[in-house]
Amino acid sequence: MKYKPLPVGVDDFENLISKNYYFVDKTNFIKELLDKKGEVNLFTRPRRFGKSLLLSMLRYFFEDERDIHGVRVDRAGLFEGLDIMQAGEEYLLHMRRFPVINLTLMSAKQPDFDMAYSRLCECIVMEYQRHRYVLEGDGLLEADKKLYKTIMNRKAGKDIMATSLEFLSRCLYAYHGKKTIILIDEYDVPLENAFFQNFYDEMIDFLRSLFASALKSNLSLEFSVITGCLRISKESIFTGMNNLKIRSVLNDQYAEYFGFTEENMQQMCSYYHLESKTDVIRDWYNGYVFGNTQVYNPWSMIQFIDDLLENVNKLPVSYWGNTSSNSIVKSLVEQADTHTRKEIEGLLEGGAIEKPVNEDITYADIYDNMDNIWNFLFFTGYLKKLGERQQGEDIYLKLGIPNKEIRAIYRNTILKWFDAKLKKQNFSALRTAIETGDCKTFGEFVSSQLLDTISFFDYGENYYHGFLAGLLKGMGGYEVLSNRESGTGRPDLVLKELKFCGKSVVIEIKVTDSFDQMEIMCEEALAQITNHGYGMELTKDGYQTPLEYGICFFKKGCMVKLGKATK
Repeated sequence: MKYKPLPVGVDDFENLISKNYYFVDKTNFIKELLDKKGEVNLFTRPRRFGKSLLLSMLRYFFEDERDIHGVRVDRAGLFEGLDIMQAGEEYLLHMRRFPVINLTLMSAKQPDFDMAYSRLCECIVMEYQRHRYVLEGDGLLEADKKLYKTIMNRKAGKDIMATSLEFLSRCLYAYHGKKTIILIDEYDVPLENAFFQNFYDEMIDFLRSLFASALKSNLSLEFSVITGCLRISKESIFTGMNNLKIRSVLNDQYAEYFGFTEENMQQMCSYYHLESKTDVIRDWYNGYVFGNTQVYNPWSMIQFIDDLLENVNKLPVSYWGNTSSNSIVKSLVEQADTHTRKEIEGLLEGGAIEKPVNEDITYADIYDNMDNIWNFLFFTGYLKKLGERQQGEDIYLKLGIPNKEIRAIYRNTILKWFDAKLKKQNFSALRTAIETGDCKTFGEFVSSQLLDTISFFDYGENYYHGFLAGLLKGMGGYEVLSNRESGTGRPDLVLKELKFCGKSVVIEIKVTDSFDQMEIMCEEALAQITNHGYGMELTKDGYQTPLEYGICFFKKGCMVKLGKATK
């Protein structure tokens, strides 16, 4: 059987339909949008949850599309057989009736304001060029045609560009005799980028002017749909916009149109004969909750199924982590105090936290307190809602990690953070302690590092083994060998000084669930080193008589004992 290809990275509706990609029909979104009759509609969802494809679908449904000479382009066939065609004549009357401005801001990720502003202007210029047929009509005054050409030819200043969307909608209204639909995709990407690149205020000022003129009291506007990842408070960018309807992940309305539902997943797996993979898909890519609807990550699910068609034994990975900005997770980890680190550890172990929800925040607020960072993580898809309650005027959300894919993103972020942190450490005290048999300083140094990091495994020997090996490698000056053959067994860690006839160290690790057992376990570790002759190979190779350490871990504490033979 020849399957339909999967739309990996395809977010243009015409391309998806005309090339017969597998399509999860979300066209009833159009019906609901018309029923609700919102003038300016803001939909906030995490990245890669189908927002761009939905806006593309809206454009092809509503747009009275023309070529550069004003000749109508017929794309009505794109919707044949889809749900919206059964909705009734009152909805189909809106099909191909309106001029549409279609603007995507997802590429505005430049390192300074001038470059980002230039990219935004280019996005607007492209829409002017796409609609340049209006210059051939009789609806525009000569002065308007001159201004249109000034913008289209990239010669307009910031004052003109700040009102360019409103002016374009006015020109389209004059030509078509119908008000304009404005679609803006990923409106907050320039804001997120500007915040992390330190030109946030400049970007806010420009976008506020651009959006206010186009969306507030614009007599040429039919309606607008805006998508983004975060809501962003009205006061920061949608100032005074009383016609704005916001639908975030907390709202029940439109919940099933962004991402895949359980039914969508089952149908897709059935079509591709991958029913045996539903459990792993559910574990890795389900778990989001929009309103009260369970949702799968569509980007990751499509990628995984596409990989399974090549290799049915393909193991799941974190596809979303390679495409979505992880700056927010990085910020959380870097800013975390002891209490927050414990909360992160609890989440990674499958637990939950409770935090007040605040949708009216801006990027400028992110570091004001830790609750704001938790909010950003929730609205950007790194946490899911498990429950909610009201206390006075405040709403508190019970939050957890959605699935294994997101847990992997936290884990990788934490590992990178810890590696970067280690590179900044001064290890001279640790090296001196190891070389001089200073067990107290050795143990205190390791314990302080444990307390200052975030663990995401059970406190088992493998976790401590990897942790201590990382510390010792960061110390420098020694080759660190792990579980190598030596004597009649395998010592946990062996250190060889990088010089001829250098120092050497043998370390055996134990773990206990009781503080009272730590010293006993250290002695057991030392006995194991002696009984198995772990140091024999080192002296045969010309190294000095090895220092022998028995180490025991209990939660985030470390005790170190030195072998009698090397005291």
